[in-house]
Amino acid sequence: MKIRILGTTAGGGLPQWNCGCTECAAARRTGTARHQDCLAVSGDGRAWYLVNASPDLRTQLLATPELAPAPGTRDTPLRGALLTSAELDHTLGLLTLREAAGLTIHATAAVRHALHHAFPAGPLLAAYTTADWHTVTPGKPVHLDGGLNAEPFALGGKRPRYAADLPDGPDWVTGYRFTEDGGAACAVYAPGLADWTPAMDRAVAGADLVLLDGTFATPDELAARTSGARRSPGMGHLAVRDSLPHLARHPGPRYLYTHLNNTNPLARDTPPELTAAGAAVAEDGLLIEL
Repeated sequence: MKIRILGTTAGGGLPQWNCGCTECAAARRTGTARHQDCLAVSGDGRAWYLVNASPDLRTQLLATPELAPAPGTRDTPLRGALLTSAELDHTLGLLTLREAAGLTIHATAAVRHALHHAFPAGPLLAAYTTADWHTVTPGKPVHLDGGLNAEPFALGGKRPRYAADLPDGPDWVTGYRFTEDGGAACAVYAPGLADWTPAMDRAVAGADLVLLDGTFATPDELAARTSGARRSPGMGHLAVRDSLPHLARHPGPRYLYTHLNNTNPLARDTPPELTAAGAAVAEDGLLIEL
């Protein structure tokens, strides 16, 4: 299994265009920008799938040699995408893929509905390419090209703001557990972890790699750094400080935090408590082979 981390920040990226916080100012000064969270995964190194489609997708694809077209063609190894939510920072990049000859897109029923009505990415794509939409259900694995299996698991019921009028449900946010046909490699992707539930316990058990929600370092980070009032639990994200104790209960996997908010100091410095827990911060462009 191969995993290419295409981006590691939450919506807005780092630096965020309208933010002058300490982290954004440092990123501008040092030129250490990060793209918005997205990854590419393959079971055989030939058939690749995106997990989420960030607004930075065009730049991310151009920087990824595994996803380049063969000379003289308009064909790439990209087969489709799996979505963890309907948030704009996870779905706007779908429109970047409109030149594709065809795509397979996997999402829960709630996310599919949002992307065909509240934010009609589905109908918009249909005017340009053939998009084959598949509904995923937590607990039911999906078999993908290249001998890759993806098992979705529920992470929370947080809807995007643009979908506030749509029905509640437990499958607005999902994670994925990836395994190979007949192989031992296992990777988990959970960028929208609202709380550490039994489903998360089951997902990380026996995993080699866990890409974990690192949106906020602490629950009150946003309020402290931008004078805002929102805390991380109300935004659907378990703070790194509160997820670290769970890593001790599940030793073994390589833990990498991703989906960092632009205010998160972890984008610049890794504190000792992270290292002590056997964790690190994911980096844009990192290629992992399991």
